[in-house]
Amino acid sequence: MRSSGVSGLLAVIISVCSVVDATAAKKAPQVQTLPPLQEQAALVNSWTDERKALIPDLLRKYGVDAWLMSQREYAEDTVFWALKDAEQFSARRRTTNLFLAAPKDGAPAAYSWIDNTAAVWEELRAVLAAQQPRSIALNTHSEIAFASGLHAGEFDTIASALGEEWADKFVLEPMLPVEVIATMVPGRLPWYRRMQETAWAIIEEGFSGKIIVPGKTTPSEVEWWMREKIQSLNYTTWFQPGVYILTAGGFPITKATSPKTNSHALAERPIQYGDLIHTDFGVTALGLNTDTQHLGYVLYPGDTEADIPQGMLEGLKKVNRLQDIVKANMKIGKTGNEILKAARKQMHEEGIEGKIYCHATGEWGHSAGTVIGMTNLQESVPVLGDMPLLKDTYYSVELYAEHFVPERNMTLMFPQEEDVFWDAKTESWEWVYGRQEEFLIVRTEDLGEL
Repeated sequence: MRSSGVSGLLAVIISVCSVVDATAAKKAPQVQTLPPLQEQAALVNSWTDERKALIPDLLRKYGVDAWLMSQREYAEDTVFWALKDAEQFSARRRTTNLFLAAPKDGAPAAYSWIDNTAAVWEELRAVLAAQQPRSIALNTHSEIAFASGLHAGEFDTIASALGEEWADKFVLEPMLPVEVIATMVPGRLPWYRRMQETAWAIIEEGFSGKIIVPGKTTPSEVEWWMREKIQSLNYTTWFQPGVYILTAGGFPITKATSPKTNSHALAERPIQYGDLIHTDFGVTALGLNTDTQHLGYVLYPGDTEADIPQGMLEGLKKVNRLQDIVKANMKIGKTGNEILKAARKQMHEEGIEGKIYCHATGEWGHSAGTVIGMTNLQESVPVLGDMPLLKDTYYSVELYAEHFVPERNMTLMFPQEEDVFWDAKTESWEWVYGRQEEFLIVRTEDLGEL
């Protein structure tokens, strides 16, 4: 028995040393500097032009002849933000856009008006009379945010101004605006990857002895350090960074209601040696948003990676396996609910307990596209989970796996979130920057001050 134990210990040491060597060989993520604002605007406008060029084909795909959007200043349609110029900060006066699937007689495929007089309706009626569309799509869906951006008052104005002749041709095709927003043109990926690397770099610095002083630094202080770091780099974010100490009680996202009920006390409790810590973090720039969740471990003084509880290492491996399961089941054309059902069946067959709650990302943090589960809806998600999975888009593979950690005599949740993109060459989902397979380590020898 003793001989077997020594062999087992030696195997663990060799394994850990291999992990440490592999980690040392990897390039640490680096903050990526954004270009000057004028260059950023040129980049974003080029991507928007590419997206607009896709609209006629998408209209034909969904059997729609024309697509009409109209909004007033500060009452914009959700799609407006995906099609505006980088120099625009809101709609002006009344901003009206018309897109055509197959314009006749050399007419343009897109029209735009910025006007607060009746002239916009006169000109719009003239275009419609010349083009004679059989159907005119409006964004009036009752449940899908990205297909419901037309305000009720503006709808009434459009119907009245165009008259019964054209109002009778109004149709609803929710997948049209969803796919327009969801489609990520190829040129965006290199910068999205740089943004993801920046997010990783900020998390890695935040979850280190440079920032965290065990027994002193609270999760709330790390959250605000992250906000300040983002700001100092001329990035911004789409949500307040979250930093949590993981206990048997879970973490806020696992609660269907009152997510902050039990988290405030933990947010103000200093991070201690031996804590398993978790962050939910994202950055925003260039009209893009990232979404990442990583885990860290606070070493006791004198400890090394070899002293991380084996149960925690197993928990991270388990959630990595769950990521593989979900990614493999994300089949183009399947609905989010079908993917959820298949992934949950496989995870249970492999003895994994946890939850799956994946979403489109990129244009918005929670962007246009089908939803693959929600924390409180693990059987199916009405409406949002019934849409088909689209290609040429980005997704956040967000989930957690439960694992019993014998060293702590408790079951812990191991959350992870990484962004993926659809690779047209391999016809598969690939990690934008990578995924976490090793804990971030807070070492006492790196102690610093906030």
